Amino acid sequence: MHQKPDPDAMGASLALAGVLSKLGHSVDVISPTNWPDFLKWMPGAKAVIDYESSKEKANNILDTAEWLFCLDFNALYRTKSMTKKLTEMKCLKVLIDHHEQPETTVFDYGISNTCKSSTAEMVYDFIAESGNESLIDENIASCIYAGIIGDTGSFRFPATSGRVHEIVARLKEKGLKHSLIHEHLYDNFLEDRLRFIGHILLNRMEIFYEYNAALIAIPKSDLLKFNVRTGDTEGLVNYPLTIQGIKLSGLVIDRDEERKWSFRSKGSFDVNTFARKYFNGGGHFNASGGRSPETLQKTVQTFKKALQENESQLQ
Repeated sequence: MHQKPDPDAMGASLALAGVLSKLGHSVDVISPTNWPDFLKWMPGAKAVIDYESSKEKANNILDTAEWLFCLDFNALYRTKSMTKKLTEMKCLKVLIDHHEQPETTVFDYGISNTCKSSTAEMVYDFIAESGNESLIDENIASCIYAGIIGDTGSFRFPATSGRVHEIVARLKEKGLKHSLIHEHLYDNFLEDRLRFIGHILLNRMEIFYEYNAALIAIPKSDLLKFNVRTGDTEGLVNYPLTIQGIKLSGLVIDRDEERKWSFRSKGSFDVNTFARKYFNGGGHFNASGGRSPETLQKTVQTFKKALQENESQLQ
């Protein structure tokens, strides 16, 4: 899965691993980095290997792998410190992803289907179309559902097709307890996070009504002050879109090695192209990410200049 995995990356990976294990395969799930505490409830999560903290163990597994399934990313750089290792691997590489512009030359099989709501939806299709839907139990169903609601915004985003609701109905038949999963993902934080969000919305959010856009810029000092942990900034970029008229929201966080961007949009503004053009990123039409080696102040200025250059598209 990609670095700093979200519910879709973790859920899709664990669901696929669960079915492959039932088919008699020896399966290991590796994350390039650590993951948020709110994902640790997922069945199988305790066995996931953190590449950064268990590099030797992970490399030994990768050295003997016959198949490598790459889930919820379609370019190897999205695996951070694993990039070189994955590039060197000679085994069969299988892609299951839903982002734009895949690095097709590095994969032997698979697809990056941008019409799908999530990689978890694609994993369900992969299982069902291979004739193995009967192997989906409550645990596997829970992982698939977590991935789907994570990437559809609990069914709010445009990619939520009728097929998605059909899949959820099938998962309910497998014993899925959907309300419990919502609690695990969205009601499972510490007090510090809520106070952090209040501080950010009050002091770090800028609104540019002339561009129908908003910006949240978070300095490293805020992360330290509120003891921000992995996953605590999840969903912050969506808050400005609740303001009437706002079509584009940008979130930038000052990390040690670089500045990390998230973008969300409503309607016809393409943040995938926006992120690729200005911030070495990409993703989906209405949801994407990026990064910048510039200081926080400089990358914020780049964003503001980009708003000016895209004014006509934001009206």
